[in-house]
Amino acid sequence: MKIVHVVSGLDDGGAEAVLYRLCSSDTSVQHYVISLMDEGKYGPLLREAGVSVSCLYMPRGRVTPGGLWRLWQLLRQARPQVVQTWMYHADLIGGVVARLAGIRQVCWGIHHSTLDVEKSRRSTIRVAGLCARISSWVPSVIVCCAQEALEVHRDLGYAANKLQVIPNGYDLVRFNIDAVSRTQLRVELDTENRWLIGMVGRFDPLKDHKNLLDALATIKYREVDFCCVLVGRGLDQNNTQLTAWLSELDLTGKVKLLGQRVDIPDVMNALDVHVLSSSSEAFPNVVAEAMACGTPAVVTDVGDAAIIVGETGWVVPSKDPEALADALLQAHIAMQDEVAWQARCAAARQQVEAHFSLERMVESYHLAWKNVVLE
Repeated sequence: MKIVHVVSGLDDGGAEAVLYRLCSSDTSVQHYVISLMDEGKYGPLLREAGVSVSCLYMPRGRVTPGGLWRLWQLLRQARPQVVQTWMYHADLIGGVVARLAGIRQVCWGIHHSTLDVEKSRRSTIRVAGLCARISSWVPSVIVCCAQEALEVHRDLGYAANKLQVIPNGYDLVRFNIDAVSRTQLRVELDTENRWLIGMVGRFDPLKDHKNLLDALATIKYREVDFCCVLVGRGLDQNNTQLTAWLSELDLTGKVKLLGQRVDIPDVMNALDVHVLSSSSEAFPNVVAEAMACGTPAVVTDVGDAAIIVGETGWVVPSKDPEALADALLQAHIAMQDEVAWQARCAAARQQVEAHFSLERMVESYHLAWKNVVLE
């Protein structure tokens, strides 16, 4: 089977990471990726994994006649059994052009759970609304990465009979419990014996880092010693908004800004607790990645975060720093019972193994594609 994936872009993001994991690990299907924009972070990585990649180089938020024509040509040349699209703009453009190229077997991919008019781009909201109106015609199946995403888009008017959930899957060899990496990175960060909290995720309004910083200020006020590391794009000393918050809350000595890193499994192992402070998510990959490394999570109740955590961590309302601080302090208290804490760490890993393995995700996509072909 040949699958052509049409994706909005290949920058560093959750959906893009899932696409990479799917294509690079699945050798039983011929995968071919078309980016509406450039090759970003994952284009070279996909090529290294033996996956063909083409880029249309359309500007962000703009559609060009040349780009549409090139997409139509590529789809006609590839003649795939299924076109799988990723994210709203690719769902719209890739789906419609695929149908115009004579390909009926189209699967859309949804990786958002909410569309906040204050924090989401207006163009994204408009495209999502247009997708809802044509969802009964263009796709055969609409794959959502989270149950909440399915429910939200059903309520937006997407064709309910075509919606299904395929949870994200994770490489449990790469994300594994590693005591050596934990010790080495804590030495590098000079945090060997301190309570180490961390959050991995780019600087973005929806990640709500201010919520986390307000919670950390409360923890500091209660005289609990800790260190927090923030990892991701935009989380460095060049971020004037972030450094201003740290100064305002007197957290400069408590929070380390690490920026983007490639050793995320090592980071997850080094942490005592991973925190998600977001105001909106669909299926937060970083929570499952941390848990796969045996690191319990404190999360806001967004998207499917509570489903990922299960009984192994703590779930609090979003935009509530006091509740987030209380949950983090509960985690700190729980760590004092070493035997019970190690059992919690093992349970976090087992939760991901049981429900969110990469193999399970690949099998689910295969089943969806085969069902589309057989229609």
